[in-house]
Amino acid sequence: MPTRLMILNGPNLNLLGIREPHIYGSTRLDAIERSCREFAELLDVQLEFHQSNHEGVIVDLIQAARERADAIIINPAGLSFTSIPIIDAIKIFEGPVIELHISNIHARDELHRHSKVSGSVKAVICGLGPYGYITAMQAAVQSLGRIPNSFPAPVRIGPV
Repeated sequence: MPTRLMILNGPNLNLLGIREPHIYGSTRLDAIERSCREFAELLDVQLEFHQSNHEGVIVDLIQAARERADAIIINPAGLSFTSIPIIDAIKIFEGPVIELHISNIHARDELHRHSKVSGSVKAVICGLGPYGYITAMQAAVQSLGRIPNSFPAPVRIGPV
């Protein structure tokens, strides 16, 4: 059975490419999804890709991931800084969860600098722009030990 990966995107990410392009760039979320789906095929990954502006919907998806995903990648967007319900849902999920941010939140203004979600995830990737999604996918699948053998050893296992 292929690895199952769920990618969750929080509020306002449906407006990527339009909203603050000086921070988030000009790439739209549908382009990111297409790229993730192409990479999922190479990784032999079954991919679910979601976006919601509603905290409860994201919590429901994290809970559903317990049955539908081996790993989660989440870009909680503005909910990173406020959402205890997302943190609580992540704590129930047994697989790896990688938090992702397009911008380097550590270099942002005070409101966007400290993610509360970070303390409940396996890893955080930020500041790589849209390519961060590809990096997060690779990291999630590698953490499960499921990078295909067709990939070179530095990608499959990393430094030893």
